[in-house]
Amino acid sequence: MNIVERYKKPTPKFFKTLRNIGIALATAGGAIIAAPITMPALVISIATYMTVAGTVATAISQAVVTDKDNSKTEANATVDGL
Repeated sequence: MNIVERYKKPTPKFFKTLRNIGIALATAGGAIIAAPITMPALVISIATYMTVAGTVATAISQAVVTDKDNSKTEANATVDGL
């Protein structure tokens, strides 16, 4: 399964929620970083980490798919082929 096929399949409910939380974190962090006022370095540092964590959580959550086919996974097919 390539990345395009993976992104087209349905995402489980838990990971949809996690994806939305990641989007919110990334947006809030980006807004704090882009604010036109001077903020302490600690706040900017935390906002940077929020942005990175939100972006990673969003990307990983979007790549998780529901496997409706319970016959064999790709890992089992590879192991069976050895």
